[in-house]
Amino acid sequence: MSTGKIIAIANQKGGVGKSTTAINLGAGLAFQGERILIIDLDPQGNTSSGLGIDRGSIEQSTYDVLVEGAPLADVLEPTSVKDLHVVPATIELAGAEIELVPMFSRELRLKQAIAAIVDEYDFVLIDCPPSLGLLTINGLAAAEEVLIPIQCEYYALEGVSQLTRNIGLVQASLNPQLEVEGVVLTMFDGRTTLASDVVSQVRDHFGDTTYKTVIPRTVRLSEAPSYGEPIEAYDPMSRGAIAYRELAREFRRRHGRT
Repeated sequence: MSTGKIIAIANQKGGVGKSTTAINLGAGLAFQGERILIIDLDPQGNTSSGLGIDRGSIEQSTYDVLVEGAPLADVLEPTSVKDLHVVPATIELAGAEIELVPMFSRELRLKQAIAAIVDEYDFVLIDCPPSLGLLTINGLAAAEEVLIPIQCEYYALEGVSQLTRNIGLVQASLNPQLEVEGVVLTMFDGRTTLASDVVSQVRDHFGDTTYKTVIPRTVRLSEAPSYGEPIEAYDPMSRGAIAYRELAREFRRRHGRT
């Protein structure tokens, strides 16, 4: 059995559709027959609740994996989508940044935890918080590739140069294999010329690493998480579902899975 590919979803800017992409790309891949694990590293836990995990009833979370050394296999939860599991996050994770500081190999805690279960999945997606603390560093140190969501709005590239610099630092000191897998344009509003300008700007900057599929800004996409469902389950005929389905196909082609 081949080992799963580990991909961090990261952008230091908040509100760019990072959790939405983690949820819907993960679900899209699972619907297309892949075995997927999503690790929620964001203390806000939006990915966990967006996949229907009741945060009040979580007994163990990513916090226990990073700080207490709990095995991932004991912490992961099934979702309503077949072959899609999630390691949920709770607000407790916010304290992990401080608690990890004195620990030995603190940047590699997640990498070591994933090693035990990676063979059981085709893809492991890590939803990183919108900052560059020890949580995101753990995500980048564990990953082979980084997927960067960028929203089609003003200042879209702001923070991206900082992120690429930080990816460079992680490559240099912790994870020389890390590379940028791709850039996904999110929250596209076809009615504005600004959105189209941002698309061309990002394509100029990142070239072929930019995905052809662009994710539209839609009401259905923003509603789905409050029902604890990925868009593919909530409204499979909506524009958002069609876009994420196509993104999952494009993602699989890039990884040689047809």
